[in-house]
Amino acid sequence: IGLAAARNAVLARVGWDVEARGLFGAPEVSVVLGAGTHATVFMGLRLLGFGAERVVRVAADDQGAMRAEALRAALGAATGPTIVLAQAGHINTGAFDPFAGIVAAARGAGAWLHVDGAFGLWARACPETRALTEGIEGADSWATDGHKWLQTPYDCGVVFVRDAAALRRAMSVTASYLPQGEARDPGDYTPELSRRARGFALWATIRALGRDGVAGMVARNCRVARRIAAGLAATPGLEVQNDVVLNQVAVATQDGDAATAALLARVQAEGRAFPSVGNWRGRAILRFSVSSGRSNEADADATVEAVAGAWATLRGRAA
Repeated sequence: IGLAAARNAVLARVGWDVEARGLFGAPEVSVVLGAGTHATVFMGLRLLGFGAERVVRVAADDQGAMRAEALRAALGAATGPTIVLAQAGHINTGAFDPFAGIVAAARGAGAWLHVDGAFGLWARACPETRALTEGIEGADSWATDGHKWLQTPYDCGVVFVRDAAALRRAMSVTASYLPQGEARDPGDYTPELSRRARGFALWATIRALGRDGVAGMVARNCRVARRIAAGLAATPGLEVQNDVVLNQVAVATQDGDAATAALLARVQAEGRAFPSVGNWRGRAILRFSVSSGRSNEADADATVEAVAGAWATLRGRAA
């Protein structure tokens, strides 16, 4: 939804009414994003008619965060309407793009800046992690999920668009059976006219937790992630692959991808911990994403014990 508003807004700036005329014959829109962008962004681009390959990829650092200087160079070469996609919380490392520099570059180029903050945007609610999001308030649109860090039902997502008129133009529909008036019409803000009340569960969760509860949960999950990382880094033969700045931990074995895959399968089969599969910088990883409101330090220790025990068993069999 945020990308749809961005597409329509940047085309409107150059006099093209995409709502009426579509993309046939429209000025080409440059889409600039980081090399570590999440796969779902490309799905969104395809649905909007851009194509997943018609993008400008900007270099990222060793944690997957976009390099602001590389973005400035890319924007200097771009022509016409432009959308920049930044990221709050890399899927494997938890890294945040340097928003202050990205905002300045986007503003200088007259580009629309959208932030994919599927889980990372919640870092803004926590005093201990807020600095990771410094500058993010300068973006034009933001997206986040309720079903990740706030554990609401799966398909709960939220989009914020600074230009409310651009969002309404992109989403609204008129018909004889749809009365028009001054009251806020939910149909002006999403592609759907009929849907269940997804927002209620999110409202109820935030209402129950409150500001301090959300902040405390984010801080506790990040502490648990750091404790898992420290325990696994101290386990011979295992390597933590990322700087643990948020709630993501990426772990690989020193014995290669086959051994990492075997470790993942054994840990999952034993059922005491359940890391997910991943690939980071060309290596297979066990990916830990700590997001449960009930996770605590004891869970971190149990996770380390489960992984280290499975690894010791595998190494013993190999010997």
